[in-house]
This record gives sequence, C-alpha cells and structure tokens, in this order.
Amino acid sequence: MNNEKSDFEYDIALKPDYAYLTVKVPAGQSLKVEASSMATMDVNMEMKTKFKGGLGRYLTGESIFINEFTAQGGSAEIGIAPSTFGDLEHLYLDNENVFLQNSAFVASSMSINVESKWQGFMKGFFSGEGLFLIRCSGQGDLWFNSFGGIMPIDIDGDYVVDTGHIVAFTDGLDYKITSVGGYKSMFLSGEGLVCRFCGKGRVWIQTRNPSAFCGWTWPFRPSKNN
Repeated sequence: MNNEKSDFEYDIALKPDYAYLTVKVPAGQSLKVEASSMATMDVNMEMKTKFKGGLGRYLTGESIFINEFTAQGGSAEIGIAPSTFGDLEHLYLDNENVFLQNSAFVASSMSINVESKWQGFMKGFFSGEGLFLIRCSGQGDLWFNSFGGIMPIDIDGDYVVDTGHIVAFTDGLDYKITSVGGYKSMFLSGEGLVCRFCGKGRVWIQTRNPSAFCGWTWPFRPSKNN
C-alpha cells in the first residue's frame, strides 16, 4: 500500500483535529462516500445511494448506505466531513485488504470493494466495538478517519491494543479479543478488553477512546430537577 500514490487530486485540510477532505473527481468518474458525509459539492455532481453491508451493518447501528458521486459534463469537486472530530488518513491499495472499525470508512475509489466482515460473538459482541469490521479490498484510493489523531504502528510478532483505540489494520495480522487484569478490572476500572495482534503488518490507532470520552462527559449531562 502507498500513502503517496492516488488516482484523484485531493487535499486533507485541518489535520489532525478536524480533518476535512476535498476530492476532485474527473469527468465521468465516480467516488464512494460514507452516507451523510458530503458537506459541499459542485452543481454538476450527481449522487446515487447504494445499499451496502445488508443486515450486518444494520445490526451494528451504523449507516447501511454508501453514496456514489459522479462528475457529469466535466470534473467536479466534493468536500467530505467525517462525523467525528479527529484525523483522516489516505491509502492507495494495490490488490490488498485493509480492515476498518465499523465507523472509520470515509470514501474510496469505485474499484475498492467495501464489505462487512463477521467478527463472531467472542471477537465482536463482548469487545463492545460492534459485531462487524469493514473489509476494503482491491486497487485504488481509500480514506478513513479516527476519533482523535491517527498513529500508525508497524507490528512484527505480538502486540496489544485496547479495543477502543483500533482504527484499521492490514490483512497480514491475526487477532483475538482477550481480557487483561480479570473481570473485576473490566467492570470496575474501565480497562480489561484488548485486541492481541499476531503476525506482520500495520495497525492504525486513534489517540482518543470514544467510550472513555462518553464516560468523561457523563457528569456534565443535562438533568431534570424533581
């Protein structure tokens, strides 16, 4: 995979806190974009909605639609704003597989196959990170986002990552969800569930954990006075 090669002209502004993606789509070509992520576009850009992931993504509570934007009668620009505040990464896949957490997909070339992948109950349900990963494969551009900054880590052997910090990883890594510190730690300390990777490849982690952030904001929630 290559971070520099691209079939499109694109720009990622406002990294790493509020990353915003602008892609120039040549005339007659199309781009896959996560539903509801389009912020701006030229008037000659045509949108079609495609059903993706079937029951899998429906069960996770994630969007089950990917929009396709086609430049009609000339090239056109589209501005894409991910739903979370954080970083955004670009990869060019050369007949490779990359697995994304189920909310990380932002956009891709039409040649990239985007599909849900069953994790299994032990890997997904008990991890609290959703039942499905998104598998992106093929040749072309891929953009994905994070909550907080994105940090790539190259792995050769064994490595442990908290489940809430995983954004993406390459196909050369096997993984399993395990507990750390026993079940008391898991329920009382907020720690305990990690992903143990094994093999050779790359993991992209996010510098903030959505669940931890929700826990931090909980005391500040509006409440009714009886």
